[in-house]
Amino acid sequence: MQQGGIVGPFPPARERLTNGAISQPAIDWEQRYRRTVIISDTVATALVVAGIGEFFGARDAANWHEKWGILAFGTELLVLGALAVSRSWAPAVLGQGAEEFRRLGRSLFTATVVLALGGIALTSRNIKLWIFVAIPAIALVTMTARYVLRLWLHKQRKEGQCLRPVLAAGSPATVRDLITRTRKFPHLGWRVEAVCTTDGRGLDGDQGGLDGDQLDGVPVIGLLEDVAKHVRHDGYRVVAVTPDPHWSPDRLQRLAWNLEGSDAEMIVAPVLMEVAGPRLHVDAVLGIPLLRVSMPTFTGGRRAIKEVVDRVGAAVLLVLFAPLLVLVGLVVLVDSRGGTLYRQRRVGKDGREFTIVKFRTMVSGAHRARAELADLDEGAGLLFKLRRDPRVTRVGAVLRRYSLDELPQLFNVLTGSMSLVGPRPPLPEESAAYGPDIRRRLLVKPGLTGLWQISGRSDLSWEEAVRLDLRYVEDWSLALDTVILWKTLRAVLYGQGAY
Repeated sequence: MQQGGIVGPFPPARERLTNGAISQPAIDWEQRYRRTVIISDTVATALVVAGIGEFFGARDAANWHEKWGILAFGTELLVLGALAVSRSWAPAVLGQGAEEFRRLGRSLFTATVVLALGGIALTSRNIKLWIFVAIPAIALVTMTARYVLRLWLHKQRKEGQCLRPVLAAGSPATVRDLITRTRKFPHLGWRVEAVCTTDGRGLDGDQGGLDGDQLDGVPVIGLLEDVAKHVRHDGYRVVAVTPDPHWSPDRLQRLAWNLEGSDAEMIVAPVLMEVAGPRLHVDAVLGIPLLRVSMPTFTGGRRAIKEVVDRVGAAVLLVLFAPLLVLVGLVVLVDSRGGTLYRQRRVGKDGREFTIVKFRTMVSGAHRARAELADLDEGAGLLFKLRRDPRVTRVGAVLRRYSLDELPQLFNVLTGSMSLVGPRPPLPEESAAYGPDIRRRLLVKPGLTGLWQISGRSDLSWEEAVRLDLRYVEDWSLALDTVILWKTLRAVLYGQGAY
């Protein structure tokens, strides 16, 4: 399908017929993307299995036909079956968030356990190869392929394609906030195309929201009682219910019943707290559906795994980057007078101070000149930043743009004062000015990278930077760490917000 210069498996997000209904091809992009992911996972698994046979099975052709072929075919079916059972191909999780990779990882772990138990039962001598080589290789290839597909999907969405048409139903103020967020983050795949409110109108004129029958350019098409009727007529894919006194439990339940049989997904904003991810659970207690929020995990098995990954990852990266570290150190020495490394006190987990290590990017004695530049501060909140800081050396500007000055912090990760992923490590004077809420950033180790770094760094407002750090503290998971590490490479290459 081709439209607007876009060619590929992802058609435009929305096409309307003359009667206002959405045409079927405009809805089918979700299924096409899902089929693309399924084919990608299947091909990736088959390629890995074939590669195992090529490099290891050819040593004994007879053994390959009798045993290796059975193991290869069984591994392929086991992996694909685990992906299907864990709903790793559900359209709701594909293309956004950490849940897609969390389900993928859970599926492969399940396949590994079943494969190991099967190998023990059959007393197979070749099972170790499939457990310790094949499954990790499948994980690497499938996750890489899915990430590439996600980048393509996000590119389409930024161009206005592959967006899910949303009908927002709630108070004008909360709907306006939803519209603003969906426009700011198009990669999430939502586009609010219609609004229903209590009285069928937008905000009052003195609040700047009313423009005829539109709210921020989105048409207000009816009352909250009319939501199900409009969904069935126009084929919206998402019904986003935002806070409004109208929404009683009975009315929400009736709306859910009325949407049954349609293609629409009903999403209700709890608005009680900004918590998401694995900490949210819906339980039925005495017949009442309750949203259960589990406590954030700061200890336990997953944290122990994170510690191991941090130390091993830092050691591996230091070995890989050793030539680059030496080269950068020499360039810093040649460029300007002063030492190669810069040491600074920072605040870590539970408020304990430690010394951070970075490549020197400023002239010697730069800290003494900070007071003279205070009036030129362009940083957000408590951060002191200058886009064109006169203290930064020529080499330092390049190092900062591509975050090469932070490579020595791998030693901090290796010694345990930092993590690969976490909130930004604050200065002692910043930490001293924290209120009780912001101090929650200190409940976990600071990170070499984090949500702040991949979302714009110094271009973010102070409030947004704090919100991202607190979100990481509240919703941390191994899958989220994996996604952040993936996105860090792209953020470093583009250098957005780095100065």
